[in-house]
Amino acid sequence: MFEEARKRNPDLKMPANTQPANWTEDDLALIKQGVGDKSTRPGQSAAEAGDASGEAPTGEQAGAVVTYFEAKGFGFLRPDDGGRDIFFHVSRLAEGLATDLRPGTRVAYELGMDRTGKMAASSVRIVPAA
Repeated sequence: MFEEARKRNPDLKMPANTQPANWTEDDLALIKQGVGDKSTRPGQSAAEAGDASGEAPTGEQAGAVVTYFEAKGFGFLRPDDGGRDIFFHVSRLAEGLATDLRPGTRVAYELGMDRTGKMAASSVRIVPAA
């Protein structure tokens, strides 16, 4: 993700500590623009591709929260089937509480578009622990 941002802005410096609390407003702006949310995967789900994983026919996919910036209301999900991390906004949380969006939290989601037309998660719901 940093390498993509650096291509756009060669003067961008990697923060000494990559904890979200130490990120600059410029770093967060790059994330908000969607750096890292692009995917090379086709728009069809694993269930549509013939995978018998039991996914719902609605195109719902499973993954886990990688990062969530509570103050900004967005974060990234890591799909179970691989590929790049997916951007999500808290306004797309359909089931569950925003306070439960911590790294490692299991979620189900559908792929959609954000307001700028970039790929993002929609209808995000927190999967209850078994």
